[in-house]
Amino acid sequence: MFSKKLILLIIFTTIANAENNMTHKIETKNAPLPIGPYSQAISTQKNNFLFISGQLPLDANGQIITDITQATNQIMIYLQAILNEAEMDFSNVAKTTIYLTNLGDFANVNAAYGLYFKNITNLPARETVQVAALPKGATVEISMIAVK
Repeated sequence: MFSKKLILLIIFTTIANAENNMTHKIETKNAPLPIGPYSQAISTQKNNFLFISGQLPLDANGQIITDITQATNQIMIYLQAILNEAEMDFSNVAKTTIYLTNLGDFANVNAAYGLYFKNITNLPARETVQVAALPKGATVEISMIAVK
């Protein structure tokens, strides 16, 4: 049989671990609100990870920006706003994923993306993949994982 003290210790340890692993939503009005059942970003309390959902290049009217350089720049502005809301910046980014509908746009996207990391020593890991389609007919989408 377990002693009452051991049972209480197990309960308190479980509660403490649950509190340390809690997540909370990060949301800013300086980036588009989600278009589906997801959050702009989720941060973890224990390890200070920030998982940012893929951002689309939407203009002020919610329309897709079609010029690939302008689209990438707008996405990076949104990502910066979300990072700032979580009290982070691009130096905290550990991983980035770029989705393109045309890998021929890679050079233009890479140039615009690179401007936001030009003064950062430890650049994030990254992959760029070509996909068949993106929401709302976008040609580029970028997601990030950051660590405080």
